This record gives sequence, C-alpha cells and structure tokens, in this order.
Amino acid sequence: MGAITYDIEIPSSIPAAKMFKAVVLDADTLIPKVMPQAIKSVEVLEGDGGVGTVKIIHFGEGSQYKSAKHRVDALDTENLTHSYTIVEGDALAGVLESITYHVKIVPTEDGGCICKNRSIYHTKGDIEINEEKIKEGKEKAMQMFKAIEAYLQANA
Repeated sequence: MGAITYDIEIPSSIPAAKMFKAVVLDADTLIPKVMPQAIKSVEVLEGDGGVGTVKIIHFGEGSQYKSAKHRVDALDTENLTHSYTIVEGDALAGVLESITYHVKIVPTEDGGCICKNRSIYHTKGDIEINEEKIKEGKEKAMQMFKAIEAYLQANA
C-alpha cells in the first residue's frame, strides 16, 4: 500500500473557533444547506459525533459519487483539530484503501484563521493516483470552505 499526501492552507477572516464549529461540529447539517449539490445529507450510523463515530455521506447531484462512509479518528475542540478517514464508498474509486483527512484551524493575529488540511490517499498495492484527481479534490475542499465562509459572513 502506498500513500500520497497533500497539504492545503486556506486563510479566512472568520474567527478560528467559529470556523471550527461550522467546518467540523456543524458540518453534517451546514454543508448540505450551503452546498446541496455537493453533499445531500449526512447520516450517523453509530456514535455520538466523537471519536469512533461512523457516518455515511450522501453526495448531491453535482457529485460524480453516490456515497462514502467515514470514521471520526480524532476530535479536539480545544485545539481545533479533527481527523477522519473515508473507509468505504465509491469515492475510493476502487484504487484506494482509504483517505485520511487531518484538519486544524489556526487563529491568526488579525482575528481570522487559517484552515490547514492534510489529505493522505492510501492506495491499494502499487496503484498510481492521477494528479488531476488530487487537484480536483483540493479545489472541491477550497470551494466548500469558501462557501461555508460566505455563509458565516452573510449570517453573522
């Protein structure tokens, strides 16, 4: 099994704690409201939202995928960090064992924040991942973050 890692940092004028609440704690209800074409709904299969919780994400009409099952690996509301792994679903495209995401929201001196996101693609065997697919994933993550930011600014 190989692994491909990429990092992305997205600055925002939204305070770190507020952004963490939106991007992590309220994401299951907020993202389908803000970007229904990307994510239609999120269903908790087991757990209470904390570590070990298993959820299924039902993608929207604008997605090429139907669903993905993910597990919460770490959640630290004090340090504004969240890790989760996609463990099943057509988003793995038959070539990935899993995709792990590590999210950290870092406060900035101007009262805003930076969202640091590390994605680790765990491939099956020696399979190579198309760089275009990774670039698409980065762009979708950026679009989702910016849509949440715009929602928070409009509903301050």
